[in-house]
Amino acid sequence: MKTMFLDLDPSLPEGAPDSASVVVQPIPYDGTASWGKGASEGPAAIIEASCQVEFYDELLRREPREAGIWTAPAPAVPADPSAAVETARAATASIVESGRLPVILGGEHSLSYGVYLALAARWPDIGVVQFDAHADLREEYSGTRFSHASVMARIREHTDRVVQLGIRSLSGEEAAEIAANRWQVGFMHEIRSGGFDLERALSGLPEHVFVTFDVDALDLSLVRSTGTPEPGGFTWTEVTGMLSRIFGMRKVVGFDLMELCGGDPASAFCAARLTHRMIGWATPNGRRK
Repeated sequence: MKTMFLDLDPSLPEGAPDSASVVVQPIPYDGTASWGKGASEGPAAIIEASCQVEFYDELLRREPREAGIWTAPAPAVPADPSAAVETARAATASIVESGRLPVILGGEHSLSYGVYLALAARWPDIGVVQFDAHADLREEYSGTRFSHASVMARIREHTDRVVQLGIRSLSGEEAAEIAANRWQVGFMHEIRSGGFDLERALSGLPEHVFVTFDVDALDLSLVRSTGTPEPGGFTWTEVTGMLSRIFGMRKVVGFDLMELCGGDPASAFCAARLTHRMIGWATPNGRRK
């Protein structure tokens, strides 16, 4: 099993911890999964699949590895949901404090609250863009406020500078809350019909942005191996087009990719390819340091 994203050699500048401007941090966790298990295997599956990704990106016309990408060891993650969130916060904070770009591979989506807290400690006005099939706005789920189904409820306790994209599964209570607060939520049917203005939604966000990406935002033809799959998700062209605009309009200071389950190489490769391209968008001028 490979342990370095893109199988980069840590003895060379492109993969060395001291020279990297990007840190890929796997955080395996599956503590609050409500249906399909296996998200704890997702980070390793993405890293393994990334070793088959070409260094050169045909859209970016360069090799994102030139920024320097180091893959940190996976931490031990406690089973308790709140403790798992703290593990994610501490791991992300360490990367942020070193001045490098945190790329967090989960693991279930509950961890993203910890990622957000670490980024918000550095950039207090940070905005959030969520790609997801689900609204994740439940006050609690299965007896915990730190469920994967509650991650955006926790983040929204700190900020209203949030844009949610690709939503196509939510409870009546969540829908009522979105309507009552007039939140910027791009439901999938509105995005497809042209009824959602991404540029207008992004204009309400500050300069610095955290992108949290649940792979169930994607169509099942791209990613089938996820804990709570939903039909009708983004195509590759749709999602890369939207992400390109987001990275172009705002400074993404950290991102995560969550909820991939192990077991399907094609799903893992899609996740690895998307991670690779997002690293490239986040480092347009090469090294950040």
